[in-house]
Amino acid sequence: MWCSGKRLGFSKRDPSSSPTTTTLEGANGGNEGRLVANISSISEPKVGFPRIGVGLIGGLRLPNAVCVRRAFGVAFRHWVTPGLISVKESYIQGSLGMRVCFGWRQFLLFVALVFFVTHFLSVLELHQDPAVSYQSKTKKFDHLVFGPAAGEGLPNRLQCKGNKALNKTHISASSNVSNGGDDVTFVTVFTVYNSSVGDRSSESTRVGKVSYNKVDRSMAILNTFINFIQLMMPQSNTVILTDPASNLPLKRNRVIVYPIQGEYSRDKLMLQRIRSYIAFLDEKLKEQSREPGKRISNIIFTDSDIAVVGDVGQIFNKNEDFHVALTFRNNKQQPLNSGFIAVRGTHDGILRAKVFLEEVLKVYISEYMKASRMLGDQLAIASVVKSHASFDAKTHKPFLEDINGASVLFLPCEVYNWTPPEGAGQFHGMPVDVKVVHFKGSRKRLMLESWNFLHSSSSHDLSDMLCLVLHSGRTKYDF
Repeated sequence: MWCSGKRLGFSKRDPSSSPTTTTLEGANGGNEGRLVANISSISEPKVGFPRIGVGLIGGLRLPNAVCVRRAFGVAFRHWVTPGLISVKESYIQGSLGMRVCFGWRQFLLFVALVFFVTHFLSVLELHQDPAVSYQSKTKKFDHLVFGPAAGEGLPNRLQCKGNKALNKTHISASSNVSNGGDDVTFVTVFTVYNSSVGDRSSESTRVGKVSYNKVDRSMAILNTFINFIQLMMPQSNTVILTDPASNLPLKRNRVIVYPIQGEYSRDKLMLQRIRSYIAFLDEKLKEQSREPGKRISNIIFTDSDIAVVGDVGQIFNKNEDFHVALTFRNNKQQPLNSGFIAVRGTHDGILRAKVFLEEVLKVYISEYMKASRMLGDQLAIASVVKSHASFDAKTHKPFLEDINGASVLFLPCEVYNWTPPEGAGQFHGMPVDVKVVHFKGSRKRLMLESWNFLHSSSSHDLSDMLCLVLHSGRTKYDF
């Protein structure tokens, strides 16, 4: 490669003299961006061959002559030439111009060194002020942000004009509710964590006209979860599996708080959730043994950040041959979502579901304990399913598979576990027959805002609320 040089001033140096120390500085001066180069000459070369000057910059050997440009944020050119020079900072004026070529390998090594040093300095600067870095990288919205609604013009997708639905979902605008749920029990695992002093999450959060601290916010999400269930399936029951040490301030009709001993720490919560599901199913089997004629309702295990927007109890009537139902999506790494698991309320159904979850628990403990705390159970479920069956996650319709003696019904997430980010992606909008909306991740605020919107005016119906979700679900919020 050729470098065009400016006229440079230089002075010859006696080859026998001590090496010259050269200082290169950035535009800001000081110690930041400073390089020190020791330049030495080796013995006088034979006639007919050029001398070889060797420069040492941070341990890097530079051959012959080097043209350095824009090092450490300032545009300058420095020459290191054979047996010469004391190199000065910034632009050096002089009387001799020349062009020098040097090898690609040495040039690339030097560029890598400059990149490394500048990157190191920028990282050091961020470490000196981590608050600025944290705020800039974790900026999330504390109010609704609207964008385009996915699925516009597509058949069987909700069509919106602003937050007004142009077509309606399966729930009529006049009633907004279904009369189902008399044979369904929703079960979720829930606990609260005390906030320490100085914890950012303990700061007050405002949604609508209400301010919440962290615990209040968690309880608001749980109550909204129950609100949607009781609106859409008023005859159903809800069971909250929780840590016996938790004192949940929850007194509502058709809601039971069910303590189960276990480890509910944040990093073990998903593992504990599977154990709590197994313990709950085991208790139901014991109830049937004690009272053989007692009716056990169908069970749906869910996350507490979902909104039931349709009668999901219909799956037990439309699909009579399954023991366990899971929701799937076209995701190679995580094809199954553990936020919705249905169990038929027969002795055989409960027993098969218990055995299935026990196998999932075994795989979780043996293979996925080091996985992210929110992913281990889903990875374990996928591992169990893939070891017994091959299923096509690209399909959009329910299908049955036999897995270790259990008849497992696979339901499409786009209907039974719809999420805002996937709605804007692979789901291509929101199906008009959607049954469950899952406000996973940083979309809990949207869950509360949606409920407030639904009840803010008598002119708002469920389809309008779903338009609000569809318009604002691309955004990540403060919680």
